[in-house]
Amino acid sequence: MARAPAHPARPTTAGGSRTHRAGSLPRAATPAAESGRFSSAIGGAPRWVSGLLAGVQAALLSVLVVVTPALAAYVATSADPANAEIGWSRSVAVGAVLWLMGHGGVIQVDGATISLVPLGITALALFTAHASARRSAQPVRSAWLAGIGGYLAVVVVVLLAVSDAGPLGTGTGSVIRTLLGAVGIAAVGLGSGVVRCGGWREVTRPVWSAVPPLVRAGVRAGVMVTALLVTIAAALAGTWAISGRAAAGDVIEGLGLDTFSGLLLAVAQLAIAPNLVVWAVAWVAGPGFAIGAGTVFAPAEVVSGPLPALPLFGALPSEGAAGGPLSWVPVLVVLAGALAGWWLHRQVPPRTWSQPFLVAGCTALVAGVVTGGLVALAGGSAGPGRLAVVGAAGVTVGAVVTGLTLVGALLPTVPMDPVVRAAVRQRLGRKREPGVADLDGADDGVVNRSGGS
Repeated sequence: MARAPAHPARPTTAGGSRTHRAGSLPRAATPAAESGRFSSAIGGAPRWVSGLLAGVQAALLSVLVVVTPALAAYVATSADPANAEIGWSRSVAVGAVLWLMGHGGVIQVDGATISLVPLGITALALFTAHASARRSAQPVRSAWLAGIGGYLAVVVVVLLAVSDAGPLGTGTGSVIRTLLGAVGIAAVGLGSGVVRCGGWREVTRPVWSAVPPLVRAGVRAGVMVTALLVTIAAALAGTWAISGRAAAGDVIEGLGLDTFSGLLLAVAQLAIAPNLVVWAVAWVAGPGFAIGAGTVFAPAEVVSGPLPALPLFGALPSEGAAGGPLSWVPVLVVLAGALAGWWLHRQVPPRTWSQPFLVAGCTALVAGVVTGGLVALAGGSAGPGRLAVVGAAGVTVGAVVTGLTLVGALLPTVPMDPVVRAAVRQRLGRKREPGVADLDGADDGVVNRSGGS
């Protein structure tokens, strides 16, 4: 008598491939409808436990990275009699407060409000959340939500631990801002780790599938413009740092730093280096930025003043580096918009004369909103007096980027689109070009650029 197989064969699909386990997201990453089902993940625990542990781990890792240099500096200088009354807990609290500021926390120092968000710490928190979820969390929605809860729990514990030295000392609004920032960082960072490779398209399908194709194309082009501007700004900030290394060296020499103080200064500069890149975006757009009230750093004008003793600020443009050919720097935004418009011209063949203008408007609006949001996030108050104004006006920069991007996105439209050329000819009373779509969208035989009818 034939013996039954020890293990039943796994079910396969019609194509012969094995089906995915219930409750899990495949490598293509779909938002599992069965994510509410709890199956074994860690020693028989529900799958959401893996997300909870990943969220807690992500928060602890990022806060330790920020706190450790401050604690190391305390240990190195603890023998100094001048530091006899300073306990180790104070150095830990300083690092913890900086970590909370990276989540949007606002603090009070000697009566001065500091609201500047160190985007370097924000980027660190996003990375640790992504890496922790990627390594430990199960690819289910319940794990993602539990991870956000775990991350938020650590933030609350740190808030209570630093007490009035942190956002609690500033008021309820600062606490709410910190918690909202923590939720946003955890949602994005953990979400990018929970969703496996190539799965974002499937996960977000319910959202973008409801958006008209023209709007989707405009959104992609707008994000493309923003990415180009950030790339240009990063190269510009690197150029500033290289050209201003002599001034930065003078600042370092004047501070008379030892090894560990230099380490802390390096950490502080890394924390605000992304802010400088975003300020460079405002410089490229034209309005520029300020490091203190009454200062302006823009292509057409530089009005400097006393700056904080950070070597990074020694790399900022001098008063002689403005005007002349530099006044034409905002043309780069127009060129970025033109590149996006050329991409749209190839991806979205027009059927009516108004379609290219609508898509270009959507592109410009998205680029302006995203850029303005980044600029607003990178600015704030950095201290008392004139340092209460640091960064750029997000609304102003966003409006300028919107206008310049719109001009650039329309540049490839009129000369390259036969539909628009036909509309222009008809409006001017000339004979309409044969074989081109009518203004009301009727098809005369030219529907796409491949020559099909």
